[in-house]
Amino acid sequence: MQPPAGSQVSRVPAQRTPPEQLPPAPGPPESQPPRRRMRTVLTVVAGVLALLCLGGLVTGLVLYHRASAPDRSAPDVVVDNYLRAFLVDRNDARANLFTCEGEPQLESLRSLRADLLTREQELNVTILVSWGSLDVKDEGDTAAVATVIRRSATVDGIQQSLTDTWQFDVRKQEDWRVCGGVKVG
Repeated sequence: MQPPAGSQVSRVPAQRTPPEQLPPAPGPPESQPPRRRMRTVLTVVAGVLALLCLGGLVTGLVLYHRASAPDRSAPDVVVDNYLRAFLVDRNDARANLFTCEGEPQLESLRSLRADLLTREQELNVTILVSWGSLDVKDEGDTAAVATVIRRSATVDGIQQSLTDTWQFDVRKQEDWRVCGGVKVG
């Protein structure tokens, strides 16, 4: 092949550099991009896990609140819950969640429970308390709820029980609350 016209070609012999003086051969590209990708993947995974944990925590709190909140949705429901807390579980703090603010008129029911506790100690028995259906006479923001309360125990192998009819006054404040209770029969 001939060089194009007008160009000059040098005929100097090429000098070779000894191998020990050559710059190092370029190696494989550094692994920066894979590290960055791995960091990005780990950041995304950590973010997703944090959101899942936070969502689980919020869900757990909402479910706990719903499960532990007292049900005061209707007059019969609040009386049933109050009787269970006060006479069966004997938990005054829980029972107070179902009563009117201020001074509810529940001395008769307190006397009934005090009598139950005294008889249990004297006779060395456990007295079981139950009640029948709850009959509601609703009058707007107030209601009267009547029921029969049964107390039963086994003494010396003999099953004994007593029943009394009770009436509870219930008022709707923010929700339904027991404001009074008296034995009527």
